Amino acid sequence: MTSHSPSVRALRCVLVGTGAVAHLHAKAVAQHPRAELVAVADLSAERAAEFAAQYGIPESSADYEGMLAAQHPDVVLICTPPAPHRAQALAAFAAGAHVIVEKPPAPSLDELDDMRSAALAADRHLAVVFQQRTGTAAAHVRGLLASGALGRPLVAVCQTLWFRDAAYFAVPWRGSWETEGGGTTLGHGIHQLDLLAHLLGDWSSVQGRLFRLDRETQTEDVSTATIVFEAGVVAQIVTSAVSPREASSIRIDTQKATITVDHVYGHGHENWRITPAPGFESEAEAWAFPDAEERSDHTPLLRDVFDALLDGTPLPATADAPARSLELVAAIYASAAADGAVITPAILAAHPTHRAGFTSPVQDLRR
Repeated sequence: MTSHSPSVRALRCVLVGTGAVAHLHAKAVAQHPRAELVAVADLSAERAAEFAAQYGIPESSADYEGMLAAQHPDVVLICTPPAPHRAQALAAFAAGAHVIVEKPPAPSLDELDDMRSAALAADRHLAVVFQQRTGTAAAHVRGLLASGALGRPLVAVCQTLWFRDAAYFAVPWRGSWETEGGGTTLGHGIHQLDLLAHLLGDWSSVQGRLFRLDRETQTEDVSTATIVFEAGVVAQIVTSAVSPREASSIRIDTQKATITVDHVYGHGHENWRITPAPGFESEAEAWAFPDAEERSDHTPLLRDVFDALLDGTPLPATADAPARSLELVAAIYASAAADGAVITPAILAAHPTHRAGFTSPVQDLRR
């Protein structure tokens, strides 16, 4: 990738979509010394103007592509629902901008492939926001696992137990295969799946099931899966949108220790724990978390991406591998569509249906 000219004072950023997550992006840009929001677009000109006024952004518009042509941005921050991500990203790359897109990056692997190809052709970066990867604790644990300090990882449990009521699914684009792309696996579980894969690496097989237990939705409100990683780790996955006491948790048992992180929407050092196996207590001191702490958040992710763009260096590990967690989600849906069949990366790469979309049969257990 080409680096920015030293004469560039700051990255000119434009933001599209003004929902809840857009506020996190605006605050993160404001905290970076060499990035600035120069314009915001939304389907509603009124919402765009209100957002611009709130954050002191000079321009607002309901015409996204017109805004790109007028602003010549360095970076486009895409904060819209998944369905328009491909078209918005391709327009940004055509305008010469890098793209930072909210998860899920696209409603299908084919559309994500188009986005990645367009980024490569334009010599631009595509970064996906999975903020659970960030923070000093996750980086520390990832380093311990990669170094072998904890021995070989063996078994894992990954749970996303969230609660979304009927009003949440009453929003017109939610709960539909066509507009949301998937259910709680894609919309919620992908966060913890992404952190799990960030810690354990590439996967080798997936078996999944989809259920509809209580919500009025086309898609699933609960899913289960078994993932085997290339490193030989067996992971059990549960994702739910019907769990009143919310929890997001990962447990990884290695030869020398158990690693746990228990939180809901963000984590710091207090959410993590490394418990030594019998006989390895003397090694635990070397596993201690660093004194300096940074919590998981949008701000460190965007900061590190901006720094990479300004320095002309590769994207940080917190923003690379844009397809890995979406592939895991796709494999869960593809397996469920085939009655729990084993899905491998090779099968998924040539899958006749689930590269183009995730629509799958859901076992309806509502009473």
